[in-house]
Amino acid sequence: MAPTAAVLRLPHLAGLRSSASRRPRLADRVSLAPSSSSPAPPRVSLQQGSVMAATAKGRVWASARGSFEQDRIGEDAVLASRQVVEDSKIDLLKILKSANTVIPHVVLGSTILALAYPPSFTWFTTRYYAPALGFLMFAVGVNSSVKDFIEAIQRPDAIAAGYVGQFIIKPFFGFLFGTIAVTTFNLPTALGAGIMLVSCVSGAQLSNYATFLTDPHMAPLSIVMTSLSTASAVFITPTLSYLLIGKKLPVDVKGMMSSIVQIVVAPIAAGLLLNRFLPRLCSAIQPFLPPLSVFVTALCVGSPLAINIKAVLSPFGLAILLLLFAFHASSFLAGYHLAGTWFRKSADVKALQRTLSFETGMQSSLLALALANRFFPDPLVGVPPAISVVLMSLMGFALVMVWSKRKQV
Repeated sequence: MAPTAAVLRLPHLAGLRSSASRRPRLADRVSLAPSSSSPAPPRVSLQQGSVMAATAKGRVWASARGSFEQDRIGEDAVLASRQVVEDSKIDLLKILKSANTVIPHVVLGSTILALAYPPSFTWFTTRYYAPALGFLMFAVGVNSSVKDFIEAIQRPDAIAAGYVGQFIIKPFFGFLFGTIAVTTFNLPTALGAGIMLVSCVSGAQLSNYATFLTDPHMAPLSIVMTSLSTASAVFITPTLSYLLIGKKLPVDVKGMMSSIVQIVVAPIAAGLLLNRFLPRLCSAIQPFLPPLSVFVTALCVGSPLAINIKAVLSPFGLAILLLLFAFHASSFLAGYHLAGTWFRKSADVKALQRTLSFETGMQSSLLALALANRFFPDPLVGVPPAISVVLMSLMGFALVMVWSKRKQV
């Protein structure tokens, strides 16, 4: 027996040999050794099996991915269309919100149009000034929040400097140039009182826009300064007007305080409450407030010039223009140097100088005009505020362009 084969003999089946010999003899031995003539089954290694399994899995995944790819293309098309719609909405909101940046051009255009064709603004009579000013104050309230006031409280020294500039330095220059108008230029007393009244009101909303265009990070502080000075003007403006003008012209202090509450305090409070308790409604109307504010500002700039065109072009119109230019220029410079002295050790002293310059040099001449038309019987009192609306806007935004270019350099 060969050593490589194991043979199993069957002795107990010996009696069956005769019958087995009749059949075709297959084998009387069952060999466990592989036959050399029969082909061996292919041997598959573990690595080859893994490759084959991976190939089959890849084919299944490719077929499945094809169907998924078609579905994804359809979903991407839907998402792309939605993204286009969202981008168009965002672009529209950006356009609406950036409407404030065209205010310098609007002010200049309104001035030229009012001088060239006064009827384009004369329909916007004085009875609309109070509601228009109230709308601008409402826009300030909507764009303010408790957080803005918290940020301002963290810098009480800046707020104090703003108050000094607005309610001490500026009234001093107003009294000075108002007195010069009467004593030196021999202008009517009502015109000197109008210059003084301009110096008694709070900061202008345009100062916030100017600060945002020059130093955006200072805009919250500027908004808080203007808001607080406007709210406190209900007490300070009547007091200053009584001290500076009370002996020259009759002033209804009680009525003036009531008017400031209606024009300033109530609209700002309404905007703050809307922002606090109805945020969705507030977010819905916020994008439309800048263009509306620009439109209202254009009317408020052009209308006073158009209505008082004869007084502006009168022989003493040039004298008033020069006196108001000196008044605003002095206020801009005083605010700038006040901040430079007060915050000389601060890291952001230059930004604070520009911010306080705007706050001191730009005041709510529209409020002064509304008060002049309501409480002073002589219409000449409204001439200086009417000229101041345009002049301080042009001077303020001229500084914006100069300071913005210097920062870029």
